[in-house]
Amino acid sequence: AAPSASPSPNTSLVLTTAMSRSPPPAAAPRGLRPKFGPAVRFGVLGGGQLGRMLIQAAVDLDVRVQVLDGSPDAPCAGLAARFVCGDVRDADAVFEFGRGLDVVTIEVEDVSVAGLERLEAAGARVVPRPAHIGLIQDKGLQKEFFAAHDVPTADFVLCGSDASGDLAAAAAKVGGFPVVQKLRRGGYDGRGVRVVEAADDPRRFIATGSSSSDTTNDSSSCADQGDTTRLLVERKVAILKEVSVIVARRGPDDVAAYAPVETVFDARANVALYVSSPADLDADVAARCTAVAVDLVEKLDFVGLLAVELFVVDDAARTVLVNEVAPRCHNTGHHTIEANATSQFAMLVRVALDLPLGSTAPVRPHAATLNLLGDAATPNGQPVYRGLDAALADPDAYPHLYGKATVSPFRKMGHLTVCGDDRDTVAANVLKLLDTVGVHAAADARASASTPPA
Repeated sequence: AAPSASPSPNTSLVLTTAMSRSPPPAAAPRGLRPKFGPAVRFGVLGGGQLGRMLIQAAVDLDVRVQVLDGSPDAPCAGLAARFVCGDVRDADAVFEFGRGLDVVTIEVEDVSVAGLERLEAAGARVVPRPAHIGLIQDKGLQKEFFAAHDVPTADFVLCGSDASGDLAAAAAKVGGFPVVQKLRRGGYDGRGVRVVEAADDPRRFIATGSSSSDTTNDSSSCADQGDTTRLLVERKVAILKEVSVIVARRGPDDVAAYAPVETVFDARANVALYVSSPADLDADVAARCTAVAVDLVEKLDFVGLLAVELFVVDDAARTVLVNEVAPRCHNTGHHTIEANATSQFAMLVRVALDLPLGSTAPVRPHAATLNLLGDAATPNGQPVYRGLDAALADPDAYPHLYGKATVSPFRKMGHLTVCGDDRDTVAANVLKLLDTVGVHAAADARASASTPPA
């Protein structure tokens, strides 16, 4: 089912650029859809940085992208051929936006499945399928699919779904403490995730009404958390590496996977700090990571771009487990813009338009993507980027700023991709950049934040 949401007051607000000043015409018949040029009516739900980079890739095929997002100053607002300010979680807003479009895809999964189903029934090509988005929106349903289809994953229990209201009882079902709790819906970038080390841990439960990873709730029973089916409890495994494999699938005979990459996290906010490609893994482990990801995509019969997040376990067998998946372009694939023959964004454009997939072959042997995050102590305000001038002096460093109007602590404001011929050189350059680049609020925002109100 689609997430419930009240209609946005901005649902009917439409911001148009000079390229599009009238409502879109009716969708073309399925067999007559154009695949290149301005005749293509291509829609995206979500106007963040992923949508922004998707637009940049679509330009190469002269595809004019239309975007629906709830914020009038979203990163895509100034680049979209048509920008509609409305709630992507509202079925009517989604349907009205997509009516008459040839194809609709997503850059965020928290969207109205019901609205997409209506568009699909009206003749639009929806990538990925609404049913897949609905499944992936709920981490509990993801895990149940994994279990039912022999996809390797950590042992888990859906708290409250089988009388396991007590955390100790839930932990016992997955092998005991420590365990990891997750909100089934809404968590991302480390939010909605908590490690519980023992039964008497004071930070025992995430409040289901919050998606924040640092929300503390001292209750010892799932039953006290309201909608108890929203909690997932899983065994905490000993992680050697966190790995991602991005797989594109147009159909059974057209599947392409990028090489596994590994992610290094900022422990303060559990947000990705940088991504290294390819992952530093033995060839056998890397092959198993790819095989598990492709097998999952096939078992789902998925069409689109699927980022499969994996754990390589710190055991003798180097067991590979699926953590969770995202049905869209992903932070762990940004390096593909410079480092691969076809970027993840160009690949999604191809799948959405039912075009042959591109090559995932690397064009640079090694690459790393450094996320430009808001400083930990910065107040909210207009972003100021420091150190980029020095970074640009490196011919192997490629900056991407996301066009966000305000910075806040740990907010993703952009990324730098560093390419090179060997892993050690790339790693050294990334470590140097970590010490020199950053994002903070402009001085006037800092002053207003530190000055007590009159």
